[in-house]
Amino acid sequence: MKQFFLWLFASFVLVSCARVGSPIGGAKDSIAPKMIASNIDTTRVNVPRNTKELRIDFDEYIQLKDISKNLIISPPIKYTKIIPSSTGNKYLEIQWKDTLQANTTYNFNFGNSIVDLNESNVLPYFNFAFSTGEKLDDLYISGTVSDALGNLKNSEGKDKNLVVGLFQVKDTMNYRQKPYYISKADEDGYFELNYLTPGKYKIIGFDDENSNSIYDIGKENVAFQKDEINLEASISGLKLKIFPSKKEVRYKEMSIVTGGVLMTFEGNPESVIVKTVGDKPADYKVRHKPKSDSIKIWFDAAKENIGATVSENLRFSYDTGSKQDTVSIFYKKPAKDEMTITNPFSNKLAPETDFRFTSNYIIDKIQPENWKLVSDSIVQDFTASISELDSTQIMIRSNFVVGKKYQLTVPKNTLGSFYKRLSESVRFDFEVAKAEDFGSFSAHLTNLPAQKFWIQLLDDKNEPAYQKYTNLADVKFVNLKPGAYKLRILVDNNENGVWDSSDFAKEIAAEDVYLFKKVGDKEIMTKVNIRPMWEINENWDLAKEEQPTN
Repeated sequence: MKQFFLWLFASFVLVSCARVGSPIGGAKDSIAPKMIASNIDTTRVNVPRNTKELRIDFDEYIQLKDISKNLIISPPIKYTKIIPSSTGNKYLEIQWKDTLQANTTYNFNFGNSIVDLNESNVLPYFNFAFSTGEKLDDLYISGTVSDALGNLKNSEGKDKNLVVGLFQVKDTMNYRQKPYYISKADEDGYFELNYLTPGKYKIIGFDDENSNSIYDIGKENVAFQKDEINLEASISGLKLKIFPSKKEVRYKEMSIVTGGVLMTFEGNPESVIVKTVGDKPADYKVRHKPKSDSIKIWFDAAKENIGATVSENLRFSYDTGSKQDTVSIFYKKPAKDEMTITNPFSNKLAPETDFRFTSNYIIDKIQPENWKLVSDSIVQDFTASISELDSTQIMIRSNFVVGKKYQLTVPKNTLGSFYKRLSESVRFDFEVAKAEDFGSFSAHLTNLPAQKFWIQLLDDKNEPAYQKYTNLADVKFVNLKPGAYKLRILVDNNENGVWDSSDFAKEIAAEDVYLFKKVGDKEIMTKVNIRPMWEINENWDLAKEEQPTN
């Protein structure tokens, strides 16, 4: 019996010594790690410039999550090692090789990267600051940064990574390096830049998609102010709005497409002059819409015997006004190069709208007198035209009756394009939906812009589902598909028919934007719910949305 109790006691001791972490049962740990010491003196001033590491001790085991995305050091220091990398430790340590600047306050902003090992309780927005001078600089700038167009995701469909940075004003501003001070905004867009030194700065906010803490000009959305900040006292309540920024016009690539080749650019050039270099194609047509990123070069490959059996090197020159060059493509005629017409839209037509169909070629001639529109075996009157907005589309207008079914027959060779491209015969079947399946929306606007604007109803991808270009205070949309839409206005400040984004390189602000938001709405934009047979009315005072100061 005595041996049994000795064995039981020994087993209990071994189990107790082997168990690591929280005991079974009891309340779950919900307390974040707490800093208890550092290798930097508690006064955090007069830190030697040859200091090469920062060590912070905590009251429990920690781990670092997404440290490369969260840690921001201002002014920038390129660190060489960080502990713990993945496993738990009761301290964190950052090592670097740089010599610290004299009389400078350094701030290590860890964001939400420090969590305890067992329950992942976050130590939120943890900062550690010290100075190589006699005092810690204590000025700050706080405010909010948000997407001006109301986009909740970035261009890749991922959550935004909004940051705000300060650059010291110098004779030559280098925005291709990390800001002197930088801070990450929280999920509500709030930011703080702390421990700032008095001086003159330029402030920018941007969506740091690749998490490199550097603004990639033209690739990432940006907010900026023309005027510099003369920081003598702390600033709060600053509002920044990020806009798409104009890319530098740059040739991208050429590709083979139906009917010719496609030349694409970055930066949406205003105009591009394209010419062939060489003998082929001898006959070609170039089509480019102003500020479009693509140029289509049409030619008849079969007629000129281009790329029929083997690839041929076709060369073209281009001139964007700021850039001229010659480019080439190895062209082989596609196996299928015929002209086709289809209906990529719905076969249920909303009341009081035109029927549309489209072609893979630009349409330059039609013979609607040979077409036939029939409903209930009765031939219907109609008119047809090539769309002024898109020359690959045909608009069919008629007295379409709600609830009726229609058949439109387009015989062979009655619709054509360049180089005698002719369509095959096709029949479209569609019907006109009932009015009670749709809703309507009316907006009464006050404090309108002086210029024309687009008022848009946006879908769940923040793309325009319906829009009107107007300068009227009362705008009505009818025959809307039921659903939840967001409301936005883009102002055509220069009335050139295109909404112009910002140009960071030239410090030209984007044209004005207004987002419909109600007080207390948790969404970045208030949704308008369209219901069948309902008319929704909203009053919108545009003066209540403050435009960014540039």
